[in-house]
Amino acid sequence: MQQVKKLDDRYNPKDFEDRLYQWWVDEGFFTPEVDESKKPFTIVIPPPNITGQLHMGHALDNTIQDILIRWNRMKGVPTLWLPGTDHASIATEVKIVEKMAEEGLTKQDLGRERFLERAWEWKEEFGGRIIEQLKKLGSSCDWTRERFTMDEGCSEAVKEFFVSLYERGLIYRGDRIINWCPTCKTSLSDAEVEHQEKEGNFWYIKYPLKESQDFVVVATTRPETMLGDTCVAVHPEDPRYSKYIGKTIILPLMGREIPIVADAHVDVEKGTGAVKVTPGHDPNDFEIGERHGVEKIRIMNDDGTLNARAGKYQGMDRYEARKAVIRDLESQGLLLKTEEIKHSVGHCYRCDTVVEPLISMQWFVRMRPLAEPAIEAVKSGRIRFVPQRFDKIYFHWMENIKDWCISRQLWWGHRIPAYYCGECGETIVSREEPKECSKCGSQRLEQDPDTLDTWFSSGLWPFSTLGWPEKTGDLEYFYPTSVLVTGYDIIFFWVARMIVSGLDQMEEIPFKDVLIHGLVRDSEGRKMSKSLGNGIDPLEIIEEYSADALRFTLATGNAPGNDMRFYMERVEASSNFANKLWNASRFVLMNLEGLDTDGSEQGIQELPLELSDRWILSRYNNLVKEVTESIEKYELGLAAQKLYDFIWSEYCDWYIELVKYRLYGDNNASREAAQKTLCYVLDRVLRLLHPFMPFVTEEIWQHVPHEGKTITLARLPEYQGSLDNPEAEKDMGLVMDAIRAVRNIRAQMDVAPSRKARIIVVAEDAETRGVFERNKPYIEKLASASGVSVMEGKEGIPGDAVAAVIEGAEVFIPLDELVDIDREIDRLEKERERLEQELQRVTGKLSNRGFLDKAPRDVIEAEQEKEKKYRDMMNKVLDRLETLKR
Repeated sequence: MQQVKKLDDRYNPKDFEDRLYQWWVDEGFFTPEVDESKKPFTIVIPPPNITGQLHMGHALDNTIQDILIRWNRMKGVPTLWLPGTDHASIATEVKIVEKMAEEGLTKQDLGRERFLERAWEWKEEFGGRIIEQLKKLGSSCDWTRERFTMDEGCSEAVKEFFVSLYERGLIYRGDRIINWCPTCKTSLSDAEVEHQEKEGNFWYIKYPLKESQDFVVVATTRPETMLGDTCVAVHPEDPRYSKYIGKTIILPLMGREIPIVADAHVDVEKGTGAVKVTPGHDPNDFEIGERHGVEKIRIMNDDGTLNARAGKYQGMDRYEARKAVIRDLESQGLLLKTEEIKHSVGHCYRCDTVVEPLISMQWFVRMRPLAEPAIEAVKSGRIRFVPQRFDKIYFHWMENIKDWCISRQLWWGHRIPAYYCGECGETIVSREEPKECSKCGSQRLEQDPDTLDTWFSSGLWPFSTLGWPEKTGDLEYFYPTSVLVTGYDIIFFWVARMIVSGLDQMEEIPFKDVLIHGLVRDSEGRKMSKSLGNGIDPLEIIEEYSADALRFTLATGNAPGNDMRFYMERVEASSNFANKLWNASRFVLMNLEGLDTDGSEQGIQELPLELSDRWILSRYNNLVKEVTESIEKYELGLAAQKLYDFIWSEYCDWYIELVKYRLYGDNNASREAAQKTLCYVLDRVLRLLHPFMPFVTEEIWQHVPHEGKTITLARLPEYQGSLDNPEAEKDMGLVMDAIRAVRNIRAQMDVAPSRKARIIVVAEDAETRGVFERNKPYIEKLASASGVSVMEGKEGIPGDAVAAVIEGAEVFIPLDELVDIDREIDRLEKERERLEQELQRVTGKLSNRGFLDKAPRDVIEAEQEKEKKYRDMMNKVLDRLETLKR
């Protein structure tokens, strides 16, 4: 027999949340033991940036993961949640550069090596902050396996992946159009460009033909790029321009001669049907330029100013140059018209600067051959998106994929393992730093200064973290992982790239399911942002309420793929729920005195169980089934709601109340059955609830008689057919309906709780009467009855008895048992007089034209609401008076 320990009088999560978490980590409860006879459950954490501060998106993402991890761990499955952080090239470098600027320093002042020393110092100082915040949330990661995208092992993996792709011709270096951020001064992949609807203009410009009075009109949203035009393209079958094909145009403002070419890719419906072609500053123009062999001119510097190829506009900022170009075109009579439009403009995902497409020498991955197996893996069902509708985003991205620009003009990140010979110009790509040129033997080698796109390394995360390229035991056992939990906003950033790299290097999918969640929005449905000032700090919620309250709020509001609104009232409700569970548990523990139990499964059905015991066990058993089914389908919000409803209503509000008289009574066998059932159900609902609210459940469970050291490793309850009892549920339902009916009557008639009244139950069916006959004590205790009579007919029931109809029976209460009729009539008459006065006052106001003309709308509406309220109250008073007088 275990000693029952007393639970503190008050629920105070600050007393135990940090203490329990440290105990879990110290005891190694989150570190799985490899068991070759069992299939593991694995999640790799989406690595937060080392610049990161825990926000609501992280809190939701990690709450979902932790629920799945704790659930599977409690199923007895070897369960690994592998944590780590991402070096986040651009975000981190921007932070460090900002910090240096405060000291009056630039990157160039320090040089690469000293800058990187600073970056590593910064990582050591701030990089662990978000990890500590994840621990506050209760994340049950295996911290002994924590990784960082730039640790030695992950860096080796990046080199291996790069060289492997290069050796197979899937990585190349070349002049291509890339997305360029003039503020971050680095290239961006297509996925790193965020498109925003902006107001802009279409400028229609006359391009004069050489030695002719004719001109061709082109339309553009970026007139400054015309300075780099190298041809004009028209459709070969467009009758408007067929006579001009092969002719020459004199480029306005520059005086350069450029040809008119025929290209079938020109859309005759768009603009004027004639397209100015700037191969150095537009991806479509680049393709046209390639097809026609025209020069590719870049007119812009890395900082967004114009270079020498822009002629007299050299040195101007791109927008300053735009104004100057428009002004000059107007003065020369070459600007035909300006049309206002709304169009999609690409912005840098980090700093929100408008991105500039420009030609640049960069490193690229050929994505088409890599994308095909990744598309097939989802189409065949080997990888499943939950909800399924998100596979459309994935397919659209993958089926239209372009080569991926992977080089970044940054210092913080994985440096590209390519080396250039200063003698012969040979490019050497190598896993190890070469000592000499493989072509000419020179030792004058210089490594490429660029680093790799952050997503290049995080795409390897599911297997690089497990030891790849080494064939480690962890990699053999835990890969492929089970599920990836992520927001819909990074499906193409990250999810697609993990699938691509996993299939390419491991020849195996990286995960089976991709569980997509939405954004956490504010209570008005707006995205949380600094500019709106509507962000809610999860750490403040934890501090004010608890980690459990935050987690449960996020879980109950969640449905796969959908955005959720965050209401503080729900946090309050979740905190109240934890408090309710705490107080109910205290009550149970205080009433286990003399109970001989160790919390084991043995013997519950051998006890002399009463109807309420059989009912709660059946309802609990049904809960196990429903919660299990919901979690297996990733419907965590539904599972959380079912747990809430059962614990709050059925266990606390009904079962505990139903058994109180037995706990205080003299029947030892009945008391023991109630105690053991209370304890049995409490122990198991704590286990079911644990993945959602780990702290409060562990603290209570440690006081409840139980087997095992911690609830984190306790086995989840399983559905047992023997506990199913539809008959007990039906019978208890009848009794509960009768109790509810009586309570409703008493509430409507404003009867004091201390006033007891006789209750008569009439049922024609003998079996139904038997149910009520056997369970009179429940009705007496919970419906404040002075006595309960069960009858077949209505003979002898007073004519003034108040009645309520329930399924299979009618419930009657003699009126004089409920109220002193004369005193009640007197009270109601006074209430009628008061309401008449209130109605006279409010109707007088509402019939006053002066009031209606001058009063604000909300004041008038408030008076109208009062009138409605007083009329409803008056109708009820008059009905009651009529009943009592009759």
